[in-house]
Amino acid sequence: MSYPKRTAALASVAALAGSAVLMAAPAARAEVVNVNYQCKTPIGDKSAVSPIDIKGVKSGSGYKLTMSWQKGVSSSPVDLGKGAMNPSATIKLGGADSGTLSVTGPANQATVPANTPIKISDLTGTYTPKKSGKVTFTAGVLTIKALGTTTTCTPTNSPGASLTLDVTAASGSSGGTQSDSNTSDNGSALPQTGPEDSAIALGTLGGTVLLAGAAGALWLTRRNQAARARR
Repeated sequence: MSYPKRTAALASVAALAGSAVLMAAPAARAEVVNVNYQCKTPIGDKSAVSPIDIKGVKSGSGYKLTMSWQKGVSSSPVDLGKGAMNPSATIKLGGADSGTLSVTGPANQATVPANTPIKISDLTGTYTPKKSGKVTFTAGVLTIKALGTTTTCTPTNSPGASLTLDVTAASGSSGGTQSDSNTSDNGSALPQTGPEDSAIALGTLGGTVLLAGAAGALWLTRRNQAARARR
């Protein structure tokens, strides 16, 4: 094989290697899912449908999750003053892992007028994988505590997963069981979705492979030129 052809072949191999590394980036899928809540309140049963969005971002050996409601749920017969209402919820794990994750958030920042849908603030929590593989995150039970009362809202329409992540267990093994073992986190909302830092790291590795291949091709070309000059 001539040196020009060898140079082109090496560059092609390096480019393909970089593409293969990028294609291996972890998958993440998120979608807004309508959840039909049936709520048990101190003044009777109520129902409401709200689109639910769950987002996740890699953080250390785990993931920080943010659960958001696009519409209000339940209501109160009296005004709820600032700080009178405290929400919390669970997220059901599925796929490679199982159990539930607790998410919490701040009390209402403004007065909630009587007989109007209660807007739930973003709730956050930290998920630490106990098993490796694709894990799904689905809206679970919503709990609203206000003025000494508790309202429990349960999904009744078997909603689909709002988020799917391809995760790796912190121990590096596929053993263990997830069941109410994650610690809740009152951090701020996290707009990113999925383990993007992993994808960036893999992309950087792919670029390194490509540069290494190009450098090798350039070295062969210069050596060929030097050899010809000595003849």
